[in-house]
Amino acid sequence: MSAIPSTLADRKVDTVKLLINGEFVESNATDWRDIVNPATQEVLARVPFATKAEVDAAIRSAHAAFATWKNTPIGARMRIMLKYQALVREHMPRIAKTLTAEQGKTLPDAEGDIFRGLEVVEHACSIGTLQLGEFAENVAGSVDTYTLRQPIGVCAGITPFNFPAMIPLWMFPMAIVCGNTFVLKPSEQDPLSTMQLVELAIEAGVPKGVLNVVHGGKEVVDGLCTHELVKAISFVGSTAVGTHVYNLGSQHGKRVQSMMGAKNHAVVLPDANREQTLNALVGAGFGAAGQRCMATSVVVLVGSSKEWLPELVAKAKTLKVNAGHEAGTDIGPVVSRAAKERILSLIEAGVKEGATLALDGRGVGVPGYEAGNFIGPTVFSDVAVEMDVYKTEIFGPVLCVMTVPTLDDAIALVNSNPMGNGVGLFTQSGAAARKFQSEIDVGQVGINIPIPVPVPFFSFTGSRGSKLGDLGPYGKQVVQFYTQTKTVTARWFDDATVSDGVNTTISLR
Repeated sequence: MSAIPSTLADRKVDTVKLLINGEFVESNATDWRDIVNPATQEVLARVPFATKAEVDAAIRSAHAAFATWKNTPIGARMRIMLKYQALVREHMPRIAKTLTAEQGKTLPDAEGDIFRGLEVVEHACSIGTLQLGEFAENVAGSVDTYTLRQPIGVCAGITPFNFPAMIPLWMFPMAIVCGNTFVLKPSEQDPLSTMQLVELAIEAGVPKGVLNVVHGGKEVVDGLCTHELVKAISFVGSTAVGTHVYNLGSQHGKRVQSMMGAKNHAVVLPDANREQTLNALVGAGFGAAGQRCMATSVVVLVGSSKEWLPELVAKAKTLKVNAGHEAGTDIGPVVSRAAKERILSLIEAGVKEGATLALDGRGVGVPGYEAGNFIGPTVFSDVAVEMDVYKTEIFGPVLCVMTVPTLDDAIALVNSNPMGNGVGLFTQSGAAARKFQSEIDVGQVGINIPIPVPVPFFSFTGSRGSKLGDLGPYGKQVVQFYTQTKTVTARWFDDATVSDGVNTTISLR
C-alpha cells in the first residue's frame, strides 16, 4: 500500500504511479508537480503529468479488458464490490490521515468524505437489481418485447481536489460493476488518498485493465475527451473546466455528465428553529473551509430573521482554525497558496464593492503552522446581487448574508441566480416548505437541511448552470448513463413449417 512519508530528511520524496493494465508503473513524464501539505507546505510526493503515449496505453488497456469483463457474470462483479466495500471500511482511518495531510480537511471530515463514497460502493453491490431490463409478453400476436441493459465500453472519470475519496468512489465502482472498464484521472493536487482506494480495488479483485489511472492536467483531460475508444466521461469540478469537458467530449461523440460550480442559498424564515438553523448555517458555510460544491455560501434572511445576523456571526467566531489532524479543529487550511490568494482577493473585492465585513477571517494565525493556507470564517452582510462576492463561487470559508422582505422575494432571488446545485429552506411551516419546493428552480432542495446531497438510492440532481448532461453521477440515473438499452422484439413458432404468408405492412399483428 502507498503511504505518505512521515519525514523527508532521510528519504527521497515518493512519486505517484500510474495504473496501466493492472500494474503500478513509473511515468516517463517530463512534467511533475509537488503534492503539498496545505498546513505545513511539506512536500509529500510528486505526481507526473502523463504523456500522450501513457494515456493512450491506459485507454487501450481498458478497451482490451472490456472484451472479457463485459461478459463477466453480474454475480462475480457484485462479489468484487462486496469485498471492496469491506476493504474500504477497514482502511478508512489510514486513508483519512492521508487525505487530511494532502487536502487539509479535518480528520472527521476526511472520514466523512470516504464514507459518503463508500455508500455508493455499497449501492453498487445491488447491481443485480439495478441493471434489470423490462419485459412485456405478447405485445402482438405471439410477439414478446424485452430490454437489455448492456455496458458501453471504456469510461473515463475526472475528479476534483475537494473530495479525493468520495468523487472517485461515485465514478469507477458504478461504471465497472455495470460491466464497463474505466480510466480515472484524479486531481493532481491530492491524488494520494485516491491511489490508496485504487490499490484496495485491485486487492478486491478488479481484473487487469478494468481500472486504470493516469495523472495530469489539461492535455490529459483533452486526451480522454477526444480518444476514439472512450465512450463516456464523468466530470466533477469547476464550471470553466466542466463546460470545456462537456463541449469537447460531446463534439467527439462521448456521453458526458458534468457536475460543476454552485452558489447555494439557504433561505431562513422567522419561524425556523433558531438554534438549530444557526448551527446548520455555520456548519454548512464553513465546513471543509467552504471547499464544497454543495456548501452554503449565501444566507437569505427573510423578514424579521434579519435580526439573527449577530448570533450567526457570534457562532462563526467560535470555530477553531487549525491543521486538519489536530483534535478539535473545525476549519482546516484551504488546499493551496493559490487558492488562498484567490479567496483573499475576493474578500478584498467585497469590501471595495460596499459589502459589510461583519467577520474578517483574514490574517488568522495558527501557532506551529505559520506557513499554512489558513483563512478564518468570514461573513459579509449587506450583499447585493451585482457584487463579485455574490456572483462568484468563492470556494472558501466566506458566507454572504442577504435580506429580503418575503418568501416570494427569496424564491425570486434564488431563481435568478444562474446556478442550481442546491438550496435550503429553514421553517416550521409545511405550507411554506411545499410552496418553496414547488416553485424553486434548483435541482436539490433541503428542508431544514443545509446540504441536501441525496443518499445513493436516489441520484445527484444538480441543475441549470451547475450541471451539463441529463443524468446524475450515482443512483438509478448513473446506471442509465453507464449502460446502453437494447430492445429485443421476438417471435417464436411452435411448428417451423407454419407460415402466415408474406406480409408487406408494418404491423406485427
